[in-house]
Amino acid sequence: MTAATATGTSFGSLLRDWRRRRRLTQLDLGLQADVSARHLSFLETGRSRPSREMVLLLAEELDVPLRGRNELMLAAGYAPAYGEHSLDDAEMTEVRRSLNRILEGHSPYPAVLVDGSWNLLGANAATSLLTELVDPELLTPPVNVLRASLHPRGLAPHVVDLAEYAAHLVSRLRRQAERAATTGLRVLLDELVGYCRDAGLDPMAQPRDRIVLPLRLRHPDQDLTLFSTVAVLGAPLDVTLDEIAVESFFPADDATSAYLRERFG
Repeated sequence: MTAATATGTSFGSLLRDWRRRRRLTQLDLGLQADVSARHLSFLETGRSRPSREMVLLLAEELDVPLRGRNELMLAAGYAPAYGEHSLDDAEMTEVRRSLNRILEGHSPYPAVLVDGSWNLLGANAATSLLTELVDPELLTPPVNVLRASLHPRGLAPHVVDLAEYAAHLVSRLRRQAERAATTGLRVLLDELVGYCRDAGLDPMAQPRDRIVLPLRLRHPDQDLTLFSTVAVLGAPLDVTLDEIAVESFFPADDATSAYLRERFG
């Protein structure tokens, strides 16, 4: 097998994997991208080598995350199309400041900044409402927000509707693992499912008929009820920025709102 064929096969297997994740046939993808199904077959089997433009076109049509697009480019023999910087890099200074403004501006309500694996990158002071309920060992960096939520020494013992909330987090992570290129998500998913089963919970349970699933906590001061939103950057062109998200928690009742404003306002 030649080096070119090996590279083509590697690209082909990645392309096939992304196509199947999106539940598309070669004909479906061909129609979307205006490429013949025959040519797609040749690309997937390694009989044809894609141009750089073809790699980017197919990645766009398949809605591949930027990390995955870089992997496709490398497999096809091209340089990555997107950079990847740490939030501590000089190029990220203004973005980092803006993200910190979002976190602080959400006070007196909790807000966290997480990466594509749900590792904690930043948080405002009100997040201590949640972290003070978690075993300090789980707060040793890198802190994983989902692990800290469902671990038996994390938030889990304090969650009122744990069966529903745990199934919701598992479902959200399962969908993300299906669509993302971030490594380790399936391992984390297996870990969360294990916590559910150890606690006698059904990780596939469906929530009751609600408008939004709240996080109801038995806090030492009083019972608290929150709901959350997850926001991502609108047009990222860097792998790191493509994967980060801000989860913001809001009070779901007047008592919780009054408590948070009194404590963190």
